[in-house]
Amino acid sequence: MTKNILLFVSALSLSCMSLAASAMAQVDMKSRPVLVITNEKMPATQPMDTTARPARAPVITADQVVGASYYEPTETVVGRKVDELRTDLFALQGRVSGLSDKLRDIQNRSQGQSAEYNASIATINTQLQSGTTPGNPRLVQRLSIAEQNLDALSENVADLNTIAVEIANTASVSSFLLENARAAYGLSGAIEEDHARLAQLEDQINGVVVNIDRLLNNVNDDITRSASFLSSERSNLRTVSLAVTNGDMYGKSLANKTFSASQSMGDMASAPVSDSGMYQPASYAPAAVSGIPGGRRQLAKIRFDNPDVNFEQPVYLAVNEALEKFPSASFDIVAVHPTGGNAAQNTIESTRARRNAERVMRSLTQMGLGLERINLSYAPGADAATNEVHIFIK
Repeated sequence: MTKNILLFVSALSLSCMSLAASAMAQVDMKSRPVLVITNEKMPATQPMDTTARPARAPVITADQVVGASYYEPTETVVGRKVDELRTDLFALQGRVSGLSDKLRDIQNRSQGQSAEYNASIATINTQLQSGTTPGNPRLVQRLSIAEQNLDALSENVADLNTIAVEIANTASVSSFLLENARAAYGLSGAIEEDHARLAQLEDQINGVVVNIDRLLNNVNDDITRSASFLSSERSNLRTVSLAVTNGDMYGKSLANKTFSASQSMGDMASAPVSDSGMYQPASYAPAAVSGIPGGRRQLAKIRFDNPDVNFEQPVYLAVNEALEKFPSASFDIVAVHPTGGNAAQNTIESTRARRNAERVMRSLTQMGLGLERINLSYAPGADAATNEVHIFIK
């Protein structure tokens, strides 16, 4: 029964709440009706924006294009490459400058040594021309100084060759640097300033290349001149040494006649040295010597009828004149000995004649005539009264 009472009370409560809610809804509809009909003007309402507005680009001024705002410092890969190449260029320029200074020092040193050498030779030749004694100690001392100067000049040529190799290596480095600079134009990620710097760098490298080429040409010219000077002056020095030893005046070395004007061997007539040792005109026809083959022209005949035969001066004059006309000529030195004695005497005279021929050959080589242009032989001479040395040109 109690349970029924509770259910009744709950249903009564719900019913009361429903009646209250219904009463409130009616009151609300009276205060705010759902549909209102009136003659008044409707209030304005905000329409919805469903269209796109026109885009407005920002204004770009000339200062923004070419001014400081555009050319702000920018680090790029190409810029770093340019910095590396510039560092290598500075090192290359320093190397070229050092090589140029070394070359200038060698040139100055060579100039002083050449002047001292020429002064010594001029002193010797002046005294020989004026007349002096054989083996004059003063001239021997000058001759020693001249030899030392030639040795120093030879060392300078070795230094020039070393510098030439270094300059050639430097030229290779400059070519490699120039190729790298030109290849940098094709790198991506560069700015305008990078290419401008590359152009300046390329011009500077080209200038260094020109300097290297000029430096290499100067070195090669110095080497050529110095080598030619040493070759000729060493031959001249041997001739001067022989002149100082004998106290007589000779000319330049016979080896330096190679580049004289040449003419046909058929134009040359016989031109021997007379018995007194003086050069004779070309119309002289020498007598034939037994055992000597034909096809040669006799140039000189030296009679060794005393221990001290002064043959150097006339032989030098004869050979020198022959080489001026026929630069490519060669010479036969024939030792001629008499045959009037017994076998023992003939053997002794043959040995003496050979020694005299070797003496003449040594004198010619000291005068500068190459050994490859001299042939030694011997032959008996039926008409010879004493040992003789005949010189033939062919």
